[in-house]
Amino acid sequence: MKDVIKDFALLDEIEAATKLIKLGLGELQNINSSNDFYYLPFQLLSSGFERIMKCYICLAYFNVNNKFPEHSYLKGIGHNLLDLLNEINTNYYTTDYRPIIVEDKIFLTQNDELKELINILSEFGKMARYYNLDLITGATKISIDPKKEWEVFENKIMQSNPKLYEKIMDWDLSQEVYYFISNYIIIIFEKYLGALSRQFIFGYLGDKGKQFSSTFFDFGMIYEKDLGKTDYRKITTRYKETPKKVHKRTLLDEIERKTNLNFKSLKIIKSEYVGEWPFYADEVIVECRKKHWCIITIEGYDYALNGSAKGHYKLENPHDAGVAVGGKSIGEFIKIALEL
Repeated sequence: MKDVIKDFALLDEIEAATKLIKLGLGELQNINSSNDFYYLPFQLLSSGFERIMKCYICLAYFNVNNKFPEHSYLKGIGHNLLDLLNEINTNYYTTDYRPIIVEDKIFLTQNDELKELINILSEFGKMARYYNLDLITGATKISIDPKKEWEVFENKIMQSNPKLYEKIMDWDLSQEVYYFISNYIIIIFEKYLGALSRQFIFGYLGDKGKQFSSTFFDFGMIYEKDLGKTDYRKITTRYKETPKKVHKRTLLDEIERKTNLNFKSLKIIKSEYVGEWPFYADEVIVECRKKHWCIITIEGYDYALNGSAKGHYKLENPHDAGVAVGGKSIGEFIKIALEL
């Protein structure tokens, strides 16, 4: 009976960890020019990552010793996320002939960007969440400023992608810089979570570990082609409570599109498009009105392609509305619309 209680407690902890992580990734995607509240995703991710790695260690330890570790064992590792990851990599990560598992191991042990991000979250979880209070009260040991360290990491992303500097000066495309940066970081975290999750799913943590594998399917089934394509914002309160300004097209709209000489439109199909397709839907219609306002129609709804249309028609752009993949530019579609 005692073992059953422990199993249920572990399941509850794993489910809590995955929910915290998904919410944290969603809040990271919510960061934009009007929202720089990094502390919420920091809090959610640091807690979620610590919990998921400690659950991993408990199950891996059980697989080797046929019992869960003592409290002193986890306490000895502490709250440092890099120490937890190192414990997993050194003692509890199984590799075999599968290329994806070999790649996972290389990523977990050798990716410097993952280590840098994990370290920032680790310091935040241990001490840095009180950075401002430590500074105000003159604490003898002041932790790192997590927001500043995170911005340093973001600036390195900017420096390695010069086109982002051009976009940030463009009214129509400046918001894409935030999408690109958050997507870049989320891909790193998805690789990390996928690597841990596949150990559960493929049975490397034994029969007991496999019993908990269903909780990890969302991350464990993310492969290269799927990285960065999940919109985690949709489960966050901020996103759900923000009204989405879109327009459902009517018969009159369709008539005007065909008869108004000042409206020029073009259907674009994913399979025929040369370049990176940024939308979840497989076909869209771009439209330019009076050589100025650029609209895009996706599955019967109108969205604003450029800033002029967003201001004039009070419409959401595709990224904010959740119909375009974060990190993928819609700039080429604005160009196509204007050239009509």
